[in-house]
Amino acid sequence: MKAVLIDRHVSAAALKSRETATPAIASATAVRVRLKAAGVNPLDTKLRSGAYPLQQFPLILGCDGAGVIDAVGDQVRAFRPGDAVYFFHGGVEGINGNYAEYAVVDERFLAHKPEGVDFIRAAAAPLVLITAWEALHDRLRLRAGQTLFINAGAGGVGHVAIQLARHIGARICVTVSSDEKAEFVRALGAERVINYLEQDVHEAVMAWTAGHGVDAALDNIGGRQTETLFPLVKCYGDLASLLLPHKALDWRQARARNQRFSLELMLTPLLTGRADLQRRQSSILRQCAALIDRQSLKIKVSRTFPLKDAAAAHAEVEAGHTLGKVVLEID
Repeated sequence: MKAVLIDRHVSAAALKSRETATPAIASATAVRVRLKAAGVNPLDTKLRSGAYPLQQFPLILGCDGAGVIDAVGDQVRAFRPGDAVYFFHGGVEGINGNYAEYAVVDERFLAHKPEGVDFIRAAAAPLVLITAWEALHDRLRLRAGQTLFINAGAGGVGHVAIQLARHIGARICVTVSSDEKAEFVRALGAERVINYLEQDVHEAVMAWTAGHGVDAALDNIGGRQTETLFPLVKCYGDLASLLLPHKALDWRQARARNQRFSLELMLTPLLTGRADLQRRQSSILRQCAALIDRQSLKIKVSRTFPLKDAAAAHAEVEAGHTLGKVVLEID
């Protein structure tokens, strides 16, 4: 089969499709998926470049996949050949991913593809769906009527978080960098949209919340930017970050405001081999599939590339400021 493998940490330009062995079913509960598309995430670019160092090579990149099952193990019960599925699995240490024509995945980690979207949008969805769901429901414990601030609201996780927060019944404020992105997030349900290049974010948030600050904030940027969110969140409020804060971050304002801080890393079940937690993430995908089919949740794809152009896809993601997700088409 054709696949995009790396033998070491490389630049985006070094990515190439090449021939490798088609994987075989090695356990009774595994299925083989003929992949139709694979999502391209910032995580993939960091693993490829060594920003998140890998210890085991070679590796097929790509955590997000969607396709059609073509073979199943003897004890598979929930799926059969011909089923359309989507999933988050592989593309990390020692586990081959989905920049390939085929992938083998345990049935516990699969969900049936939403009927209302094509394989491209399905492949764009798993990482951002799980991340946003865990951040809002598990880390922030968001409730109906609460106010939520999201930075980088037009990005992959951001645009999904807006919709899931709206489904919960929260009021949502987001930052964007252009009029196009502002229009996009308003259509998804953002009540207050702030162009951070033109407006003072703190002043805008305080005006929106009558000076109290938001109940909760979702940080999609991390680093030094995390510190700028402390004064936006009310006393005894919640903040969750998807990325590591800067090591020199000044936590005094967060402490003075008695804020609760959480870190969200949806990779934890995969990295720690916790099949029980991976099964819960598959349950999240099933719940989100129902929302997608009810047209209560949409996945924005900004651009697609053929598998052979994975290098261009990575360059696109690394350039930043994408509206939604980048996807590789495998057919």
